[in-house]
Amino acid sequence: MKVVKVSKILRDLKRDGWYLDRIKGSHREFKHPTKKGVTTVNGKESGDIAGFLLKSIEKQSGLKF
Repeated sequence: MKVVKVSKILRDLKRDGWYLDRIKGSHREFKHPTKKGVTTVNGKESGDIAGFLLKSIEKQSGLKF
């Protein structure tokens, strides 16, 4: 199973043009100026994301990690 650090996901989203829209607890919601929808990333920056959460972020953002 592929494991990616939350900090890498946040960095890659920002490089692709996503911006932080709102935070609720440990959940960060990002929007893009031209892409539809919202991408949600949860957890501490030092944490890991794997499995269905990683696939969900990839699907929402259109990026591969």
